Amino acid sequence: MYCALRHLRTARQPPARCASAARPCASRLRLLSSSAVRRSDEPVQAQKSAVTAQTTDGNVKEQGKAKVEITDGAAEPPPLPLLQRPLGVHERPTTQARTWAQTREELMDQDKRLEKRHHLVKEATKGYFTDLNATRVHGGKTWVAPRVMIREDVKSIVFSGYLGTTLDTGAKVHTTHLCIGKVSIISMLSTKISEIQTANFINPTHVEYSSRLPYQHIQINLQENLLKSLLVSLFTSSIRKTVPEELWKTYLVSSQNMEYLRDPLGMTNRHVGYVYLVDEQCRIRWAGCADPKKEEAEALRVCTGVLLSRHGKGNKENAS
Repeated sequence: MYCALRHLRTARQPPARCASAARPCASRLRLLSSSAVRRSDEPVQAQKSAVTAQTTDGNVKEQGKAKVEITDGAAEPPPLPLLQRPLGVHERPTTQARTWAQTREELMDQDKRLEKRHHLVKEATKGYFTDLNATRVHGGKTWVAPRVMIREDVKSIVFSGYLGTTLDTGAKVHTTHLCIGKVSIISMLSTKISEIQTANFINPTHVEYSSRLPYQHIQINLQENLLKSLLVSLFTSSIRKTVPEELWKTYLVSSQNMEYLRDPLGMTNRHVGYVYLVDEQCRIRWAGCADPKKEEAEALRVCTGVLLSRHGKGNKENAS
């Protein structure tokens, strides 16, 4: 009886675990200890990375703050470059309508077709709001106007012709007829912002030289969009109220297509204003864009005075 009870008691007890299962192996202990050491070293390394660094000027700054300052400096827009090339087109504009022979010759020209193809590929990569987003950097300004005039012998190119209606009579006028034989400042307008920008460019020059006969100020209200062009033509009476009456005959409202003329004229943004100084032979001698700097407005005034003085000397020489 005693033996039977002892057998039942031993059967109910749980089996004893082996020593190897009860204790983790030595390799596992070493692995756990090494990982624990690595985790404990991480905050130490983070603290070391935040140690202050000695700068060149002797001031002590934290490395994290220095990185933020460098990042903020890199985020600033780069300085604007000077105008790198002469603006304009090589073919002198004409007021005559294009014939079928000229159109056919242009269609068969391989170089012109490749040029148009490259332009279309470039425009296809742009978004609808590209020009509007570009106004966040430097106000849409892409280059700085030169301080001197473009040379007339080699580098200056002809200003592209525009056809528009005047404010005084509503007649169709071409800019080629207006610019021949005169020193002209041409303002390209498309938005209210462009009107303010071009006015800031031209006001000092216009005040000083408006009384001299070879000088004239031409404003071109360019609206390539058909709906905008229609609205502008309907509200010409309100435009007359904002434009002085003596400038009505040189204020043109145009809807000419500028698809292939913007790059030659440097008009890369549709929302900002552009100013061109054109001599008596329709050559662009100076150009500016967007918000003017003080030295740019002064350069326009000086260059206009030089052209007017040369124009007077040329007339005296011809008369003699």
